[in-house]
Amino acid sequence: MSDRFHDLALFVRVADTGSFSRAGRELGYAQPTVSRMIGGLEARLGVKLFMRTTRQVVPTEAGALLLERARSMLSDVEEMENAVRGTEGLTGVLKVATPVTFGARKIAPRLGPFLEAHPALRVELLMADRRVDLLDEGVDLAIRLGALADSSFISRRIASAPRYIVASPAYLTARSAPKSIADLQAHDIISGRSPGIDIWTLRDAAGGETSVKLEARLVATSTEGVLAAAVAGFGLAMTSAFACRMEVARGELVQVLPDFTLPTIDVHAISPLGRKPPAKVRLFIDHLVMAMGAADDPALGGS
Repeated sequence: MSDRFHDLALFVRVADTGSFSRAGRELGYAQPTVSRMIGGLEARLGVKLFMRTTRQVVPTEAGALLLERARSMLSDVEEMENAVRGTEGLTGVLKVATPVTFGARKIAPRLGPFLEAHPALRVELLMADRRVDLLDEGVDLAIRLGALADSSFISRRIASAPRYIVASPAYLTARSAPKSIADLQAHDIISGRSPGIDIWTLRDAAGGETSVKLEARLVATSTEGVLAAAVAGFGLAMTSAFACRMEVARGELVQVLPDFTLPTIDVHAISPLGRKPPAKVRLFIDHLVMAMGAADDPALGGS
């Protein structure tokens, strides 16, 4: 049974990565060993589990059926082991993908109680300002900011925060602070997205909304880059409360057009669809929600 369990775990990883060699590297098997183990599984079941191409392998119809059952079984085994150990007995590795700024400012400082409660569990924060592929990179859960465009994930909103338009005091002294939405067109804009064409939607006190299309003078495709450019006095930037909180507290940035509000940004934790999230994922998300305080707290739980 142990060999069959390992075969199924390998089968799931091959399906998730689309690669025999990559799955083997991750699980410590040579590529020929992976081929032999999958071949043995196919021979035992009497069906082909993968369609092989020059670029990747994809599950057949029979493989897709086995994949769903295998994931469920592996999750059940992990649940059983954790139930026997108690939640304090979580083991293995928890891989969490997160944007750099959110991970550094909002997740890493709050890990202490979770790590203390689960000393045998290793947490890996994959911090990158790019859209990490959960399945391809073997990630257990990812933190996503903003609207979720992909429906192939299980998601849970863990927080939300307002957005602000900010600039450095030096920039506003040199250029004078905008007093209306129309004034934004006359200012240098810092964008976090290429090619730097942004649409900012602002709402006045009466609830009326106005959208303005702005072309960035400077593009920095990371939140840290946007903040650094704003602090340096290169223009106006739109950013979330959690991102600019320290800079505002230090007086390096100030809010522009404070009488207007912008759409809030939601923070979601997502995990792959088609499987019950394991206990380590569920408990980690619960910890984040609790550590950050109320989901709609503007400061996302403080410093």
